[in-house]
Amino acid sequence: MVILTGCNLTCDRVILHQLMQFLAPTDPMNNWQKIIQKLMQFFLIMSPYLFCSSLDLLPALSGEESTKCFFQELVNILLNYVSASFRRNSKVLDFHHPHQLKEGLEGFRLELPDQPENLEQLLVDCRDTLKYGIKTGHPRFFNQLSSGLDVIGLAGEWLTSTANTNMFTYEVSPVFILMEEVLLRKMQEIVGWSEEMGDGIFCPGGTISNLYSVHLARYYFFPEVKTKGMTDLPRLTLFTSAHSHYSVKKSAAVLGIGSENVVVVKCDDRGRMIPAELEYSIITAKDKGCVPIYVNATAGTTVYGAFDPIRVIADICERHRLWLHVDAAWGGGLLMSKRHRMKLEGIERAWSVTWNPHKMMGAPLQCSAILVKKKGLLQECNQLCAEYLFQTDKHYDTSYDTGDKTIQCGRHVDVFKLWLMWKAKGLEGFGSQVNKCLENAEYLFNKIKQRPDFELVFNSKPEHSNVCFWYIPPSLRNMPPGPERNRRLHEVAPKIKAQMMENGMTMIGYQPLGDKVNFFRCVISNPATQTEDVDFLLEEIARIGQDIKLQLTETN
Repeated sequence: MVILTGCNLTCDRVILHQLMQFLAPTDPMNNWQKIIQKLMQFFLIMSPYLFCSSLDLLPALSGEESTKCFFQELVNILLNYVSASFRRNSKVLDFHHPHQLKEGLEGFRLELPDQPENLEQLLVDCRDTLKYGIKTGHPRFFNQLSSGLDVIGLAGEWLTSTANTNMFTYEVSPVFILMEEVLLRKMQEIVGWSEEMGDGIFCPGGTISNLYSVHLARYYFFPEVKTKGMTDLPRLTLFTSAHSHYSVKKSAAVLGIGSENVVVVKCDDRGRMIPAELEYSIITAKDKGCVPIYVNATAGTTVYGAFDPIRVIADICERHRLWLHVDAAWGGGLLMSKRHRMKLEGIERAWSVTWNPHKMMGAPLQCSAILVKKKGLLQECNQLCAEYLFQTDKHYDTSYDTGDKTIQCGRHVDVFKLWLMWKAKGLEGFGSQVNKCLENAEYLFNKIKQRPDFELVFNSKPEHSNVCFWYIPPSLRNMPPGPERNRRLHEVAPKIKAQMMENGMTMIGYQPLGDKVNFFRCVISNPATQTEDVDFLLEEIARIGQDIKLQLTETN
């Protein structure tokens, strides 16, 4: 085929594959004339991409038409992917091991070329990148706290990338800077702070938001650390629960406080911090000559979805004059629900709050905010007045140049997608979305209680949308509790998960925790998920578990 000689071999194979699909409905024995017509139609469609590279797109002269065609094809790929993400008969993932993807699959290569490839190959690469990834918007994806595919949020992310600007000054990001102010003020109001209080910034994820909280707490008590460092400071101590996110320890390590100076406070069997243990730990640290400065209370723990008793913890922090931070990265979304917001009772007494709308509120990744009660503290702590950005003699109100409040310089626009979603849903829409997710979690909890082949990690109703459980193979159901049963049970979840990923029709996470062997953790944050998807998950685990039973029997 002479017309294909300008293409590389990889692209030839792809185009021939597409050509075969294009001709598939035609019977070659009876319709040669139709085949010729289809060939002409095919190459008419494909010709803009076979011989064009990115150099033919805007800003090239006469590049507007090529750019339009390229984007139209790309949008078709994206729309097909979005549609497939919501189809229950489509796979959540098409799993391949790392070495398979690195070696290349059906024209998809990760290696970078020296010469530009044509637009058709780029479109194929776009399609295959989605094909071999994970459909996190699929209603049967239960693997992470952040899931779902909000169409309005997606539109907001597309527009954000098109604008391609930076959030450090008003002069380059006027609309987005004001949107951030509006969003932060609304979120502070929902937390329960008055108009005179409140500051904040959108950050690249909950870990960085939590880092800000420790950074601010240290500066608040020891402002000299900004210029003199840790040299003259006493041994500072932070407190967090045994079920809290690892980012608190990571923040201590990054800031030079040291992970060993994070005191891990005991929890009850449901994963909530025990206030009496917190106060005992604070007093013990003081007796050792340490200086406590910070307590992290978690509103929605990562594994159990537990809520620390914020109000009681706030009383303790007031008595000892400690910074109270509430990590509501996962649980903050419940503030949008009249039915569930009482689980965060006392959050208005926090000095800072982490809240990730990319989790329970369903905003596309990433979208996280650190909210700070004391106005001006972010600026005082981080400001360095770089003259090439933050000139004081600009012709507008430079208080809107928010970049000096952050530890970053360049900052991605994470606010528009959330602002657009809020316009589309309103507070009530977000509240209904949260309620539905927790209803599905309760449905799963009740289903598991009724089945002899599953066992709940704890028997109380879930506080959040986390449901933790074991699948019990027949060979273990009559085995008495003890080390041998635990050893065998520990192997079950990883083996089921491995086969589940190979099948690709659903996905759920697992982990051990403390003295508990590997168990499944189902988290529901996707409003597209229905009770039928919950039923499918249990049946798929049980179906795969029958093979696990045989393997365990043969091994032992």
